[in-house]
Amino acid sequence: MPFVRIQLKAGRTPEQKETLAKEIIELMTRTDFASKDSIRVIYEEMEPENFYRWEDIEE
Repeated sequence: MPFVRIQLKAGRTPEQKETLAKEIIELMTRTDFASKDSIRVIYEEMEPENFYRWEDIEE
């Protein structure tokens, strides 16, 4: 059973996440990676205050 974990900043709509999950599942099925019923897409959302890039840090 493959698990696809996606880490992202919070803010995407449920519709956006569902669309992406559907595309991932369809691609994995089309390439014979796994069957549709065995794939799990998991979103791990981070709040903006828990995500930093170099550009975000003041010197």
